[in-house]
Amino acid sequence: MTQRTLRVALLQESDRGSREANLDAIEAGLREAAAAGAGLVLLQELHNGPYFCQHESVDEFDRAEAIPGPSTERLGALAEELKLVVVASLFERRAAGLYHNTAVVFDRSRALAGKYRKMHIPDDPAFYEKFYFTPGDLGFEPIQTSVGRLGLLVCWDQWYPEGARLMALAGADLLLYPTAIGWDPQDEQAEKNRQREAWITVQRGHAVANGLPVLACNRIGFESAPDGGRGITFWGSSFVAGPQGEFLAQASTESRELLVVDVDLARSESVRRIWPFLRDRRIDAYGDLVRRFRD
Repeated sequence: MTQRTLRVALLQESDRGSREANLDAIEAGLREAAAAGAGLVLLQELHNGPYFCQHESVDEFDRAEAIPGPSTERLGALAEELKLVVVASLFERRAAGLYHNTAVVFDRSRALAGKYRKMHIPDDPAFYEKFYFTPGDLGFEPIQTSVGRLGLLVCWDQWYPEGARLMALAGADLLLYPTAIGWDPQDEQAEKNRQREAWITVQRGHAVANGLPVLACNRIGFESAPDGGRGITFWGSSFVAGPQGEFLAQASTESRELLVVDVDLARSESVRRIWPFLRDRRIDAYGDLVRRFRD
């Protein structure tokens, strides 16, 4: 089978202190990725600022912006100039009192190729996202680009096999996860290790179960809590896995990094021929999956 190689880049970054500083760092990363021959660049979740969901405050809604808006204008211009497919992650102001955690795609153009609104919204200590984000209403629809059909999912979505499966069934060529996840600094090291390994394992499982490459881009570094809480140490570890879950590249847990790797998109066809999971699904027996729980 003919190899179809796509060079991808994941920009693992820390918060630089302001939207402009973060966008400046992203611009530098996009230029470096383009110089390295990348065709697709994935950015981390909510890359314009700190992870503000560590507390609940109405003032944080001031961070949101319209889509299209100032950030999409700047990122789109860079995608067009550098001839890149760019996947970005923004705090979307849809209307007064209606906000989403939204991933956007530019296909070598300043015009939006599509967007995805985060479907699964967590509400855990230091991850109070339900206060800020309305669950997505665009469904699990891949976005067509010049490098393939992108199955976008965001952070908490990465724990749910249903989202990955529905993207695969809709024809996604790649699964992409902009992410902001990290440790409670007071957790014991053994617990930290378990959490990080679980995060990696479940996404590699999505690659295996669907025969698709997976790209996960996480932020890095410690961010203090605005309300005086313990803060979060984001563990980085951004990675690219192939359609059998194999690591193609992985970033560190400690530093900013531009991860660049070649992905053979044709391998998905080869893997699905030897592991025909889609063929053998018992769709006639899965009706209970739409129930919350079988009491």
